Amino acid sequence: MENVPIITDDAIVFGLLMLLLGLIFYTSNSTNNFWIKFYKVMPALLMAYLLPSIFSSLGVISDEHSNLYFVASRYLLPAALVLMTLSVDLKAMFKLGPKALIMFFAGTLGIILGGPLAVLLISFFSPETVGGVGPDAVWRGLATIAGSWIGGGANQAAMLEIYQYNPKNYGGMVLVDIVVGNLWMAIILMGIGKADKIDKWLQSDTTSIEELKKTVSAFADKVMRNPSLTDLIILLSIAFTTVGFSHLGATFISDFLVQNFEIINDKSSAFSSFSSHFFWMISIATLIGVLASFTKFKSYEGAGASKIGSVFIYILVATIGMKMDLSKLLDNPGLIVIGIVWMSMHVVFLITIAKLIKAPFFFLAVGSQANVGGVASAPIVASAFHSSLATVGVLLAVFGYIIGTYGAMLTAELMRIVSP
Repeated sequence: MENVPIITDDAIVFGLLMLLLGLIFYTSNSTNNFWIKFYKVMPALLMAYLLPSIFSSLGVISDEHSNLYFVASRYLLPAALVLMTLSVDLKAMFKLGPKALIMFFAGTLGIILGGPLAVLLISFFSPETVGGVGPDAVWRGLATIAGSWIGGGANQAAMLEIYQYNPKNYGGMVLVDIVVGNLWMAIILMGIGKADKIDKWLQSDTTSIEELKKTVSAFADKVMRNPSLTDLIILLSIAFTTVGFSHLGATFISDFLVQNFEIINDKSSAFSSFSSHFFWMISIATLIGVLASFTKFKSYEGAGASKIGSVFIYILVATIGMKMDLSKLLDNPGLIVIGIVWMSMHVVFLITIAKLIKAPFFFLAVGSQANVGGVASAPIVASAFHSSLATVGVLLAVFGYIIGTYGAMLTAELMRIVSP
């Protein structure tokens, strides 16, 4: 029997989410000693994610009965990306060096190796958990998680098509993907509040990141002004004209590719992720933002472009939080354990590489989320460090979409070899 939440009206759910965000921001800017100490441990962005998940776990609201995530990810995310990219300094961004890419590929390799290692480890204690034959073989289902954690939804769908996992059991894999992936994102958000301590432990050089922050902040201060109604309308016009154009362009490109290239239309193809409307929408919005940063539109950072973009990001985070139903942790504990072990391998690999090359926590966090969270989560994590860094998250996540199917196929074959 389907569990219906107490609140199903999206207008009321949205009102509740905005109430939670209002309370978070009010308390996080309080001079009360309790709240100062509290938000040192639990950053505001984490609370924006965690509180909706608590309401979802209690059955008050549910992502399954809401369209808010769809609206936030399809309308507010591209709007946020263009507004937060207006002030980007590409020259300074390229000075970040190769460590961002190294950590991204380290995250990818951590997932590729972590999958078969998790299956092998669990098989010693509970072979039935990672067993199964034919379409019911667990490794086939885990292949869909690999597709999601390296690339995104399109890559996940490709894995389901390629390995023909039993659709009746597919819901359990989606659950592992969401629960474990979101748990790790919560840990990353918590870590952002202690980024300085983590960087000190990693012995990382954050000079290039700090220089980029200073460059963008200095420019924002230079063009800072009290925004007029005209400024705000123009900013929203830039944002949502871009959203409309991004959807138009994404529809045209994805339809053109599907109709003219059989290999992209084939869901079992490694190139099928290029048929994703979401992928092209985010790519176009980011490209428009980057191009606009070379024009006079860049000065609108002084009128609060990145602040409005950040508002949209927080709303998106709250809707993502609705997906995290903590009560479902007990629905299929065996699969959840596989997911946690797998993710732990990914994390250990990331930390090891970060320690070896002395990469900042920013690169570790964004490199991981560009894999596990994709284009919806990577810019959120990146912008939590600084609004100017959101573009780094998007660009790395685009890499994930491109290599997602190939990486997931390699993971699947390794899991097949070690499965009992």
